[in-house]
Amino acid sequence: MGEMGGNSKRMVGFTLEVWRMGTASSYLSKLIDQLCILFLFFQILGAVILGFGIWILADKTSFIAVLQMSSPSLKTGAYVLIGVGALTMLMGFLGCLGAVNEIRCLLGLYFTCLMVILITQVAAGLVIYFQKETLKEELSHIIGSLIENYDPLNDDERNLQDAWDYVQKQISCCGWTGAQDWENNEILFNQSLTAYPCSCSNSSKDSQVDSGFCKLDVPTNSTVTSADWPVHEQGCMDGVEKWLKDNLGVILGVCTGVAVIELLGMILSISLCKNIHSEDYTKVPKS
Repeated sequence: MGEMGGNSKRMVGFTLEVWRMGTASSYLSKLIDQLCILFLFFQILGAVILGFGIWILADKTSFIAVLQMSSPSLKTGAYVLIGVGALTMLMGFLGCLGAVNEIRCLLGLYFTCLMVILITQVAAGLVIYFQKETLKEELSHIIGSLIENYDPLNDDERNLQDAWDYVQKQISCCGWTGAQDWENNEILFNQSLTAYPCSCSNSSKDSQVDSGFCKLDVPTNSTVTSADWPVHEQGCMDGVEKWLKDNLGVILGVCTGVAVIELLGMILSISLCKNIHSEDYTKVPKS
């Protein structure tokens, strides 16, 4: 009778152990599924960051091109983006491999790299926020130098000048702070301001001309200023700031969403890593 009671207890203990193992296995399976979905997202995110970095280096016809050709820091930033994108894609693959095969060191590596990327993103955001006036001043100097030395006949600076013409045409702006910036251009100054940049024009007759200078119809020996030009009054600085303000909600939403998903990936990976360490399925109760 005592032996039957002992066997019954062992059977109950074995059943509970099997149930516990099944529950733990189901929990781990759910964690792995959730992590694999996150790893797929990070693969896509990495590809987007990588593509953005390559676009900055390759683009020749937008405001980014003006900055990239004039500021070494932006070019360095592009290489950083390419590196971060490639690392994010690699970590997504290694993390998925670690989750499926329950390899703790790969999950730990994934967690560490994700934490480094998240800290770097926060640090970059803080630097941009607190240094925005310095960045604006540097940008003003870059654009001012470009406008002052703008020459349609200079083939060496053709790509840079075409990029700036494209910016003024697309944003419907003129100069950095306004059309008066173009009064410092050497060619226009030598022509007594009787010409103006065609890409600034708000006149329909200049709509087919995207670059160079257009001639102003004025009497001979008359005094002309930028206020007499048929150009947009808004400076491109105001246009860029307006675009940023209009899209600030979208930009902050995307950044916050990415940060939350990265944080979720860190939590799930460390949770899976902990459970792999704590569960030992080789222990089976003796009969």
